[in-house]
Amino acid sequence: MEISPSKIRNFCIIAHVDHGKSTLADRLLELTKTVEKRKMQEQVLDSMELERERGITIKLQPVRMVYKIPNPKSQIPNKSQISNDQKLKIENCDLKIADSEYILNLIDTPGHIDFNYEVSRSLAAVEGAILLVDATQGIQAQTLGNLYLALEQNLTIIPVINKIDLPSANIEQVAEDLVKLLGCEKSAILKISAKTGIGVEKVLEEIVKSIPLPKGKTNAPLRALIFDSFYDSYKGVVVYVRVVDGEIKTKDAISLMASGAKGEVIEAGIFIPELKQSNGLSAGEIGWIATGLKELEKCRVGDTITMSNVKCQMSKGEENIESLPGYKEPKPMVYASFYPKDGNDFDVLRDAFKKLKLMDAAFTFEPESSLALGRGFRCGFLGLLHLEIISERLKREFNLSFELTTPSVIYKIKRRGALPTGRQAKFPEELEPIFSANELPDAGAVSEIHEPWAEIEIITPTEHIGKIMALMEKTRGVYRKTDYLNALSAILTYEAPLANVITKLHDSLKSASAGFASMNYAIIGWRKGDLVKLDILVAGDKVDALSRIVPQKSAFAEGRDLVERLAKVIPRQQFDVAVQAAIGGKIIARGTVKQYRKNVTGGLYGGDVTRKMKLLKIQKRGKKKMKDMGKIDIPHEAFIEIMKK
Repeated sequence: MEISPSKIRNFCIIAHVDHGKSTLADRLLELTKTVEKRKMQEQVLDSMELERERGITIKLQPVRMVYKIPNPKSQIPNKSQISNDQKLKIENCDLKIADSEYILNLIDTPGHIDFNYEVSRSLAAVEGAILLVDATQGIQAQTLGNLYLALEQNLTIIPVINKIDLPSANIEQVAEDLVKLLGCEKSAILKISAKTGIGVEKVLEEIVKSIPLPKGKTNAPLRALIFDSFYDSYKGVVVYVRVVDGEIKTKDAISLMASGAKGEVIEAGIFIPELKQSNGLSAGEIGWIATGLKELEKCRVGDTITMSNVKCQMSKGEENIESLPGYKEPKPMVYASFYPKDGNDFDVLRDAFKKLKLMDAAFTFEPESSLALGRGFRCGFLGLLHLEIISERLKREFNLSFELTTPSVIYKIKRRGALPTGRQAKFPEELEPIFSANELPDAGAVSEIHEPWAEIEIITPTEHIGKIMALMEKTRGVYRKTDYLNALSAILTYEAPLANVITKLHDSLKSASAGFASMNYAIIGWRKGDLVKLDILVAGDKVDALSRIVPQKSAFAEGRDLVERLAKVIPRQQFDVAVQAAIGGKIIARGTVKQYRKNVTGGLYGGDVTRKMKLLKIQKRGKKKMKDMGKIDIPHEAFIEIMKK
């Protein structure tokens, strides 16, 4: 059944972590009776076990709600249909009356910075967003980050203050901050308690009134934007779509414009919030399509779905249909390697990665091998939480056991002279990327090493500014500016190397601010760094798997720390084993794995001391021979232990 666009509102909720986004979604589902009361539970839209355990949203989740105006005498003209002149002239305004029904399509989004690609995809499929702010915490770092993403999409913003029922709520101050941030009237800010339901009904009314109607023509050729997907063993790739133009029904022949893949609609439907089959989808609607495609790489997020015979359907004078604007490709900057514990699980791990890639477009992987760990995959992530979630999903959803290396960032190098044969075609630019220290050529062959830098916004109470500034100096941060939200809160802007941001900054920031500060960061480019390659030698032999790129200033401290830790995990031998850290040919730190020593004189009793000395000399010659001829095999467990941060 075709639904009039005037009855549809598409929106999402954006907020900082733990500001009550999922709780508000629960109340909206309750008020619209989308979920039966007996089936209601906390975080209804957070279907993953990990989401419930951690209390955070990881995956975007769409849901369709049917909202009826409760007041039979009320009329809610939509603002997008009102000409804002002196007479407040209403043009083509479809006034809604008693019991009028609206289709509200909500996309619940994550709040953590590591999943902002999920947020950006959600924003591209809607016309408006609810900006939710905690009355006790105020505007936080991800509040700003997600707001900027929404403004880039020109979405209508509905400001909402949550948790007004708490004794520590500072409603007036937060409202003033929102007015300063958005430039809106204070009366336009809604005040609610998502937990108790206070004021949530007004949110529904404001959605109908303020969110613009979806644009698009039902009688135009089909164009549907893919904003998420997953794999089903029977139905193939199932895609989540926003239908912009046209309509789609079961058994329609479809084509993906970017990949060129063709398929047939096996099923189509809506989210309530579980998948429910329907007759089809039309312009303005959000739903899902089972494509039947089995080739995962041909069905990408951001592609446009149209009819296979679209050219035949188009009227005279029209040219080829234009694909919809996709998404800015995510660029993973944090890398770690996964190695299956059982070598026979390599193919199983690869299949698992393919399915995770389909559900998480920001995740990347490619095969690699290590002499110490065997065959595995080098994987790219948006941040450490992203890495942690992927690791947990591999264990729980695919029942896989694997080893994980220390997370690192990508670097770029400038070689002296021309690139080696074979790399010239792949990296014609001046700078070429390297993913690990093992790929770094000899020091003489490299003229520059560049590292990624990030701009960091830190929102903190003013009383902790001094401690945070001291912390940022230790993390090679460069101060840019300070903006004050109010007399009690400030935004500090810094620039710092990404390697320091992802590995150390978050926990240190919480410690320095007693848990009150929050941060948001964005990659701003590459800068030449004073970096060196730190090599580890065990018994004189270089261990490539333990090499890393570090700042020149901290090389001695990192080398000493690594040597001390490694000396504790390498098994003792019959002779002393030297563990050394080196830069080029210079040793900068050393540790020793003490030898076992058999008591060769224990069986002697009495007699001349020369008998004991003779046995000790024989033992010493034997140990020297073993040291000269012996080779240390570092056990697998030692590699894993030393790679932990």
